[in-house]
Amino acid sequence: MGDLFLVRHGETEWSRSGRHTGSTDVPLTAKGRDEARGLVPLIRSHRVGAAFVSPLQRARETAELIGLRDVRIDVDLREWDYGGYEGITTVEIQRTRADWFLFTDGVAPGPPDHPGETPEQVGERADRVLAKVDAALANSEGVVVLVAHGHFLRVLTARWLGLPPAEGALFQLATGTLGRLSTEHGRPVIAAWNVRPPS
Repeated sequence: MGDLFLVRHGETEWSRSGRHTGSTDVPLTAKGRDEARGLVPLIRSHRVGAAFVSPLQRARETAELIGLRDVRIDVDLREWDYGGYEGITTVEIQRTRADWFLFTDGVAPGPPDHPGETPEQVGERADRVLAKVDAALANSEGVVVLVAHGHFLRVLTARWLGLPPAEGALFQLATGTLGRLSTEHGRPVIAAWNVRPPS
């Protein structure tokens, strides 16, 4: 079986400023597009058996810039629904909730169309994605690539390793980077993390 490649989309104005960007469909910055293009050699050096992408434009554009073809859009790959914390930075949240931490506390309720998610709900989506990944790895040759978002991919990594969703906090993930999840002696491992092309 092949490995699972995780690509976090390139930089956006909101990621640069630390604003929680769930459903807000912000585009890549010029730097974000350069980050995505820089990943091309890392992707091209492997046969891609299947690729899935979040429906949000920052992920779709990243997938296009790294040269992925026949990409399947998957709503389960969208970013954490931040509810009432959409567009707000951690520093701003901690002015009123000093000990707040996303991975354990979740978010404040938001409007009906974006009510917010708990860490466990994000973990359930990650589990659904991993079931699709397992099927793709079993039915195709090569690696499976996911192009998505920082917090979601961190939770997915925790679930790959058999850890609770909150343990995604352990895996800092920069924009425009590649992670590689694999197995060793039949056990899930992280084979590479926060990989950028050589400068």
